[in-house]
Amino acid sequence: MKTITKLISGAFAATLVVGVLTATGAVGDIFVSDVANNVIHKLASDGTEYALFATGLATPEALAFDSAGNLFEADLGSGRILKFTPDGTQSIFASGLNVPYGLAFDSAGYLFEADYGSGTIYKFAPDGTRTIFASGTSCVALAFDSAGNLFASAYSSGQILKFTPDGTQSILASGLSNPVGLAFDSAGYLFEADGGSFNIYKFAPDGTQSTFATGLNGPDGFRQCGLPFRPRRFQRDALQICSRRDVEHFC
Repeated sequence: MKTITKLISGAFAATLVVGVLTATGAVGDIFVSDVANNVIHKLASDGTEYALFATGLATPEALAFDSAGNLFEADLGSGRILKFTPDGTQSIFASGLNVPYGLAFDSAGYLFEADYGSGTIYKFAPDGTRTIFASGTSCVALAFDSAGNLFASAYSSGQILKFTPDGTQSILASGLSNPVGLAFDSAGYLFEADGGSFNIYKFAPDGTQSTFATGLNGPDGFRQCGLPFRPRRFQRDALQICSRRDVEHFC
């Protein structure tokens, strides 16, 4: 049985992530990028907001933590990736990007970025060195499975693409309606926020598709809606999804 509760209202949320450990908060704090107000909210796991974590951003579309607790933000309006240390210190990690949308770290600490405007997926080493991982994709969200395969939602073509660690590309799913957010649960199932149908779909490791939730108030059709899972140590998996103006929680 799926239950939905509301964590925060009135924020035009693009992405939310669960912090593993930060110097300024507790394990399991939730960080929400608010594209309407150009800020990042910081919430307790029960939805209580501590304070604004960052302000003065330019359409913050995606968030991702590295293993050291640093938060990375895809700043769509400025074409940059910003880095925030656990104490909130901000720096520029990368610039000159063309509509940066999705972010995801692999197990080796490399950051992958879905550069929607250029149709490229870039790979960044920890020192910021940039290489091209894939091109001709026009993807908006990224997620890694436990085997190190990268999955990307191709918004315009309605597909979910799969890339092996060596870059070999295949199609996991097609016929979707503006796929946006992606996330894996601890059992290896992939969840996809379908912006055009307002559904969340669930994909088994073999690609079998089922409907997880329907009738949402938008996973927004042109925003990268986040679908993070809380880590297993928080008792059980819980899926958090940002709808158009609210952050909601499935358990």
